[in-house]
Amino acid sequence: MKLATFEIVGTRKIGAVTGDGDKLVDFTAASGGDPRFASMLALIEAGDGALETARLFLAEAERSGDHLIPLADVTLLAPIPVPPQFRDFSVFPAHIVQAPVGMKKLVAALEGKPIPDVEPGDVPAVYRNQPIYYITNRFSVVGPETTVRWPRYSSYMDHEIELAMVLSKGGKDIPVERAGEHIFGYTIFNDFSARDAQIVEMGGMLGPAKGKSFDAGNALGPFLVTKDEIPDVKTLKASVRINGESVMSDDCSAMLHSFEEMIAFVSRDETLHAGEVFGSGTVNNGCGLEHFTFLSDGDVVELEFDRIGVLRNTVVRQDG
Repeated sequence: MKLATFEIVGTRKIGAVTGDGDKLVDFTAASGGDPRFASMLALIEAGDGALETARLFLAEAERSGDHLIPLADVTLLAPIPVPPQFRDFSVFPAHIVQAPVGMKKLVAALEGKPIPDVEPGDVPAVYRNQPIYYITNRFSVVGPETTVRWPRYSSYMDHEIELAMVLSKGGKDIPVERAGEHIFGYTIFNDFSARDAQIVEMGGMLGPAKGKSFDAGNALGPFLVTKDEIPDVKTLKASVRINGESVMSDDCSAMLHSFEEMIAFVSRDETLHAGEVFGSGTVNNGCGLEHFTFLSDGDVVELEFDRIGVLRNTVVRQDG
């Protein structure tokens, strides 16, 4: 199923996209107010039984026509507007080696020096030996079509196309061979980045802070697709368009670590919770830094994964 969190006439609801792709089944109405369908997080936490009931709601609505809302009449929100936790990994090798090249070029630009010709190095061993990640701001999540106002302290705004996985249930010390049981589904993540701020703070050896953490810095959506629809994420194709122009087309086949391996790694002596979000890290060639091109005021950024949809946001500068 393609699940959605949406708003209509000032009321937040959840539902699923019908087979024709142009309507939503209103689970909030179809369930008669069942609290399991009050929010996406409530549905996830309710487990497999609630998900099976949701499938029945979808089938019945498509048969009867009840509880259907035109997709065009709603405002789609992030599938989980406030995740319990939000971790972002880096598992795509080309991005791992190309991003530092972009950073070296940006340092030169900020210092008013000529842009150097730098060749990518090898993937550092630590990235191959274990999944590397940081914890991002779970409160700065927005959905599709939201205007992203980049922070006033930044002049170099960037997009990053990532696949995001949502946990179906919690657990601790989860073995990798059982980790797939903890995957609920997948959505699209745009990890907006203030690159000039990021490059300064990364010298502190504590990971990104204001380079990533600002209002609307994490865009998710448009839908949360259950894992049965995507049995192998490595087959997913990814693309980016800026103002309608294609700037990237690749796939997820190069992942150094699977989501199952990420779950097993993070859960070592640490309890995970249903609804947590894991970002894959930027798909190869999937950000401006890798091409040394950055966003401009008013740019429309579209990230697409087949079988999930298109996450579209407009980026604007702020005055003052």
